[in-house]
Amino acid sequence: MKPLRGMRPQDIAVLLKIVSLGGAPWRTTDLASQLHISQSEISQALFRNQSAGLLDGSKKNVHRRSLVEFLIHGIKYVYPQKPGAIVRGMPTGHSAPPLSRLIESGGEVYVWPDEEGTSRGESIQPLYPNLPRAAKADPIFYELSALVDAIRVGKSRESKIATDELHSRILSQ
Repeated sequence: MKPLRGMRPQDIAVLLKIVSLGGAPWRTTDLASQLHISQSEISQALFRNQSAGLLDGSKKNVHRRSLVEFLIHGIKYVYPQKPGAIVRGMPTGHSAPPLSRLIESGGEVYVWPDEEGTSRGESIQPLYPNLPRAAKADPIFYELSALVDAIRVGKSRESKIATDELHSRILSQ
């Protein structure tokens, strides 16, 4: 077995995508196509996630409780993010569904930089460069990714609401 060289941010996106599929069967090529990540990088992400205890031995099933625990307690330390310059982009964090329906932000908007974006706000670097593109095609994946960003960037109130949402969405399937 190859040694684990450490998780990468896109590894989390791969897990969120698998969760978003709701138990539907998938292949590595499907994930690569839908996430706009190379097939070899998907394979490596699956290996790293299995080695970290976030996937089972078949590399097909997410250990959901472990994923939720990592997202709630570790994501903001491992992949922290601070809002950056004002750019055009796709809303994320508390500015995106489902939190945008639950939280009044007072005009503060967070976005993933995206030339085709419909909003202007403070830039948040996504977990990997093509995440906004993948999120446009999968609303469930988009919402899960935005909730993760709310934990990465959010103040304690946003983070608490995002934590509750992730917990219910990931563990309810």
